[in-house]
Amino acid sequence: MSKPAHAHTSHTLEVANQRAPRSDLAGVRPTDIEPPSNLDRMLHATMAQFTQGISPTSLALAWGDWMLHLAQSPGKWQRLAEKAWNKDMRWLGYAMRSTFGQAAAPCIDPLPQDRRFRGDAWQRWPYNLMQQAFLLNQQWWHNATTGIDGVTTHHEQVVSFVARQLLDLVSPVNFIATNPEVSRSTAREHGANLVRGAINLLEDISLQRRGLPPKGAEAFRPGIEVAVTPGEVVFRNHLIELIQYAPATPSVHAEPVLIVPAWIMKYYIMDLSPHNSLVRYLVSQGHTVFMISWHNPTVEDRDLGLDDYLHEGVMRAFDTLRERLPGKKVNAVGYCLGGTLLSIAAAAYEHDQRAYLNSITLLAAQTDFSEAGELMLFIDESQVAWLEDLMWQQGYLDNSQMAGAFRLLRSNDLVWSVAVSQYLLGERAPMNDLMAWNADATRMPFRMHSDYLRRLFLNNDLFSGRYRVNGKPIALSDVHVPVFAVATMTDHVAPWRSVYKVHLMSHCDVNFVLASGGHNAGIISEPGRAGRRYYTAAHKRGARYVDPDKWIALAEEKPGSWWPEWHAWLEQVSPTGMVAARPVTGSLGAAPGRYVLER
Repeated sequence: MSKPAHAHTSHTLEVANQRAPRSDLAGVRPTDIEPPSNLDRMLHATMAQFTQGISPTSLALAWGDWMLHLAQSPGKWQRLAEKAWNKDMRWLGYAMRSTFGQAAAPCIDPLPQDRRFRGDAWQRWPYNLMQQAFLLNQQWWHNATTGIDGVTTHHEQVVSFVARQLLDLVSPVNFIATNPEVSRSTAREHGANLVRGAINLLEDISLQRRGLPPKGAEAFRPGIEVAVTPGEVVFRNHLIELIQYAPATPSVHAEPVLIVPAWIMKYYIMDLSPHNSLVRYLVSQGHTVFMISWHNPTVEDRDLGLDDYLHEGVMRAFDTLRERLPGKKVNAVGYCLGGTLLSIAAAAYEHDQRAYLNSITLLAAQTDFSEAGELMLFIDESQVAWLEDLMWQQGYLDNSQMAGAFRLLRSNDLVWSVAVSQYLLGERAPMNDLMAWNADATRMPFRMHSDYLRRLFLNNDLFSGRYRVNGKPIALSDVHVPVFAVATMTDHVAPWRSVYKVHLMSHCDVNFVLASGGHNAGIISEPGRAGRRYYTAAHKRGARYVDPDKWIALAEEKPGSWWPEWHAWLEQVSPTGMVAARPVTGSLGAAPGRYVLER
């Protein structure tokens, strides 16, 4: 247990100057490695301020691996030259036919997820020539950066990703003269759109420099417009507040629900506006709901580690539930990183034969990090060391630094399309509760984030059976309680095939749901929302493993929200039945509490 913030002394500096433990292949910490010097770390941290935390060494290693192997691959050169010639000839033929008014089939279609050139204006001359040239060039660079014998998979992915980012930078969508929608708007409005765009840009720069939320977010304030489900804070320590929500029905299910959100986010994504609040839905269905609200760490909390988040966060919440509802097992829910931490707690409880859990629900949560999606682009030894040095200087990883990496993963949707809309067309998309919540991020302490990146991402200790709690290794295979796991189809943070590996927790029943939408919108998918669907199938303990592609072919597709499916499952696995509802007692203050308001 780390010392509380007010008690930090010279021990803090001693801990801060140490890098989080590294493990060799056997999982044993080497003891003969000299730690990095403070001078080196100060230099790296200063440089990282200008690179948004991205390691230039990591990029250089990837580029060098690619270039050296490409230089030794004359056959690849020949194929690339042939492809370039063929693409040029196809484009010239298309350009000739299109210019002289002849019907011409496109040379290439955009990828399914690329929506930049779908408008009718992009299909007319001369903009059709621009977008076809760009797409052919993009395809050629994909061929040039992939399929080179000897390049490591990680380096290939990094080089391909960087090439894609650089190409997106010069996309015809991003310039007034080559974007038909912007050109038409500028001519129609006599440049007024550009004036509005300049005003929008200046407003955004001003808000960012002052550390204020984006324009429109002030309409979604926790406790006023969002996070308004009635409840009381019933426990508080230096790391969490525990909220118990007031019952909304005369009788409630005997087993309470404990929700563990990720510490990278404010908890109220689970309690947004009344119409799309998962908490309000559960309470209306007769569940007694508890919610963890994480403290937003500052430099004083730099030495809080992942073990602190486990023991003083999740496990302390379980202790409070047992005190308030003695003898009742818990239906525990974990979202994103909160689900990973909940999995660790569940395995630790099973290892010690403590029967605290009735069931586990994992929402877009990974337990195996070997295929953790495009976030792995930013995770290697050089990149983690670079981030550690940045956090060593600051004491935490700032939310803006984390947001930069997430925006890069979806730069078309989160960077360039927003820039075109707001700064070239002069149009602001209306703010909604999910967008406002997304801008209300939290920081992560130096030691905790270092633990998380090394022990889970780099070493994959949890899934490999090397993760230790109280000095003892734990294994996910020890978990025996029923599991309900939800993944989302277009999740770039926790790809659904990675989440699907929960099926390898072989000693428990698993109900798996694959919902439409992304990492956040696919989870906040309230009943009645148009266009929603999901796939579902159950896997009984002891049954043969089914790979994800076969699973989705066999799974049942259903329209609508997955929430009622989950509620029916909770009723099925909770055998005690209903009991009389009781008012919340022992309040330390009304929900949403203090921690969610910390900036």
